[in-house]
Amino acid sequence: MTYGYVNSMRTRPGHRDEVVAILLEGGDGLRAAGCHLYAVGVVEDDPDLIRVCEIWESREHHDRSLHLPETRAAIARAMPLLTGEFASQEMAVVGGLGV
Repeated sequence: MTYGYVNSMRTRPGHRDEVVAILLEGGDGLRAAGCHLYAVGVVEDDPDLIRVCEIWESREHHDRSLHLPETRAAIARAMPLLTGEFASQEMAVVGGLGV
């Protein structure tokens, strides 16, 4: 079954756009790793909050993507810009528009 992952992260004040840029750099590599959807969004009334919605071929595809050199490099660049406040939720995707 297709795997979904929804994540939110809080950046240090003034670093949201920098983290968004880092998150958006690896789109092509994610597609090759089995990602069907990777959407990065910001919250209009919270200047430090980022949300990411992902749909993967499987949880294993998602987990393997975290070990790709480009993913590890992006995480290393972004981590100092984050507060450490993360929230995530996994789901089994059963259908919908664009899936």
